[in-house]
Amino acid sequence: MTGGGSSSSRRPVAAARSRGRLSVSEPEPDARRAAAAARRRARGDHGPLRLMDLSPRALMLLGIASVALVSVAFVAYTGGWWQEAEGEGSATLRTVMRSVTPLPAPRMMDLPQFQSNHKESLYWGTYRPNVYLGIRARTPLSLIAGLMWIGLKNGQYFLRHVCQDSDELSTYGWTAHNGRDYGRQVLVDHGLLLTTSFLKEKGEGSGFGGDWAVRLDTKNERSSVSEAQESTTHLFFYIAEESGKSITMGSGEASSRGPVHLASGSHEEIGDWEVYLRSEDNFEIYRAGFKSNSMHNLSDLVQQAVATNAMQTGNLNLPDVTEDSSNIMVYQVSVKSAAKIDIVFLSGATSKNPMIEERISKLTGTMLSARLESKQKDFEKRYDQIFKVNDKIDSRDISVGRAALSNLLGGIGYFFGQSKIALPKGFTQKNGDKYIPYWPAALYTAVPSRSFFPRGFLWDEGFHQLVIGRWDVYISMDIIGHWLDLLNLDGWIPREQILGAEALSKVPEEFVLQYPSNGNPPTLFLAIRDLASGILANKFSDEEAEKISTFLERAYIRLNSWFQWFNSTQSGKYKGTFYWHGRDNMTARELNPKDLMFPSTLQTLTSGLDDYPRASHPNDEERHVDLRCWMLLATNCMRSIAEFLKMDNALEKDYHKMSNQLSDFGTLNKLHLDDKVGAYFDYGNHTEKVRLRWFDIKDKDAIRRELLRETLQPPQLQFVPHVGYVSLFPFMMGAIPPKSWVLEKQLDLISNTSILWTDYGLRSLSKTSSIYMKRNTEHDAPYWRGAIWINMNYMILSALHHYAHEEGPYKGRAGELYDKLRSNLIRNIVQNYHDTGFFWENYDQKNKGKGKGARSFTGWTSLVVLMMAESYPTLHR
Repeated sequence: MTGGGSSSSRRPVAAARSRGRLSVSEPEPDARRAAAAARRRARGDHGPLRLMDLSPRALMLLGIASVALVSVAFVAYTGGWWQEAEGEGSATLRTVMRSVTPLPAPRMMDLPQFQSNHKESLYWGTYRPNVYLGIRARTPLSLIAGLMWIGLKNGQYFLRHVCQDSDELSTYGWTAHNGRDYGRQVLVDHGLLLTTSFLKEKGEGSGFGGDWAVRLDTKNERSSVSEAQESTTHLFFYIAEESGKSITMGSGEASSRGPVHLASGSHEEIGDWEVYLRSEDNFEIYRAGFKSNSMHNLSDLVQQAVATNAMQTGNLNLPDVTEDSSNIMVYQVSVKSAAKIDIVFLSGATSKNPMIEERISKLTGTMLSARLESKQKDFEKRYDQIFKVNDKIDSRDISVGRAALSNLLGGIGYFFGQSKIALPKGFTQKNGDKYIPYWPAALYTAVPSRSFFPRGFLWDEGFHQLVIGRWDVYISMDIIGHWLDLLNLDGWIPREQILGAEALSKVPEEFVLQYPSNGNPPTLFLAIRDLASGILANKFSDEEAEKISTFLERAYIRLNSWFQWFNSTQSGKYKGTFYWHGRDNMTARELNPKDLMFPSTLQTLTSGLDDYPRASHPNDEERHVDLRCWMLLATNCMRSIAEFLKMDNALEKDYHKMSNQLSDFGTLNKLHLDDKVGAYFDYGNHTEKVRLRWFDIKDKDAIRRELLRETLQPPQLQFVPHVGYVSLFPFMMGAIPPKSWVLEKQLDLISNTSILWTDYGLRSLSKTSSIYMKRNTEHDAPYWRGAIWINMNYMILSALHHYAHEEGPYKGRAGELYDKLRSNLIRNIVQNYHDTGFFWENYDQKNKGKGKGARSFTGWTSLVVLMMAESYPTLHR
């Protein structure tokens, strides 16, 4: 059976993205099999269920870090690794200690608006996005619940649990989800149609967080399967206690098709609880109880139990055996043909309570059906009211927009753990660790992809919040607040959040460490700017406006610290210039140098644009136009917040001054504009005469071939002449005056089919670029070197919309391009969804716009909802 995750470097094998990728040369057949087995072990991916030759897996223990004071813990750590330097060692010690010390400012999540009713309303949810259906509470040690099932493919049985492309489901994803108390998901697995519905409500007698119900609606469409065993659908529902506290197995008996008592227990936050199952269809139920702290290995436990029992009895079911003090209970429900199974969780409950039967009835059977139908109608009505798309797009596109929003909301997760922060080069703890842990922290966040990237990514999240903030501003502020609480003493936020064992199980070891010198585009300012401008435009109710104001006032000190980190660590050699620090100037294997901190990933992670071409020979003379524009956005945002909050201090004046400096059109053009092309470029030590060539390298007594970089012409300080997304950043940010000739040139670049324009969206790099669609190394396929990315297309579309409404000679042309680009993007995303059942990471400009990279990638591809609604961020003062 298969129940793990696919390769989880921050991109899939064939088409990775900025999350980092593991690339290897093609091994021999035996080596390939061994490597594949190693990858499966690392990611929790299992082979098919075999009834012979079983080898039990060792279960990894889930380590819960102690919440000790940072300073006390750090003293212990320094005894382990601080041993190589004397004079400079004390300075290094201070630097490392700062990197794992929280910013001494009031926490965002301590605001009263995030307590009481708000906190309880979001307590339970589908907050485990890495599994097909996973429920947990927003608390560090939670009860967790989830679904597994046995899939049949090519005559073999596979256990489904963790979202992964290798399962080859025809589709899976939320078709409706409101982010709070309702969701409906459709999964199609080789003839098995499975619909999962989630409903939560707080009723009389409920404990903290209320009760919830799950409906599993199955239909077996395997027309070619006739044997009874193969036509049976095997579902596995589990409930587990992360704290290790034992769970009591229920009686498991039902009378007159009444509810089956599955389990009970108690939790300090919700009191006593019970779980029941009810169905009007015929079913068989089997059970197993396990004692384990390894929640990320639940697939292994179930697979081993079923396989062992199959070996002994010939039956494909759990053994009805419970270990002592079990904290994990698994229930196998086997049904023939179509069936509806309702599972209800009751908090603050004991079986002796006279209201139990009434509460079960309300969340099962016909009453649950009525509630689900009502919630679906409410969701559709609210979607129409907020996005107002009925008169803007075709009717068949509306369902795709709802699915995009729902997959984004249904992919919101809650994580708790400690990031691993890389120690400075040359330092290692005595136990061999090259990292020191961040403080224990929680993160409530959307994720880019449930299968490949089911965790938080900093630069993605700003785009996510543009969508979520329009749907539910309270959820959006909650998410942004969690991210801002991760700021350390220097004002740095780890760009990738790998918190907890479940998240860690999806990430190869070499991609886990976070480097405190590495930035990421501060896209959260996009969403935060919208909050401030939304108040000024009266887009919010009085209650919402009051809470947003309180939020911004608390956030200001944290945002200032974040901004100052960028301003001090990513600044250029000259005033007002910026570049992404850390690129490797000693590389011999890369056509275009990448991030020094991640040499093994062959990825540039800091700018978010990975392999987009920069100066061929990095040095401190570099100027990156995209980072300058992000800094412009950030200063304008900080200035707007200060003005809105009526701050009158030196800090506000500094932001006002810097905003004016970065907005200066003449300075921007002097630093980055090529007058002849009309495009904005990076500047640095560069030559176009660079190539990759095979060399024979003598290695001891053997000769091996390596593909190495060869420079045919010395570099010189100049513009980096590659037209692409980076060339349009000033345009995206509205930094070009609407009457400037430069705007006309920008529109020329956008509309030219030999440069950026396609019928499916704008490509990331011009066809005229010397690096267009070229590999960066032998194993590093092109990524941001031509593919169509929805986040950047959305930003460009936003700018076209802006200039189409600004008086000037190019207003009409901007409007025409806006209409065409919007139509192309929506049509292509919708068509791919109908053809494949998925949203995609990016789209292939060379293959009729077909989806590529990670599939089930809602993330920023959900921006299609805002394209449909013609809703764009406030970028312009």
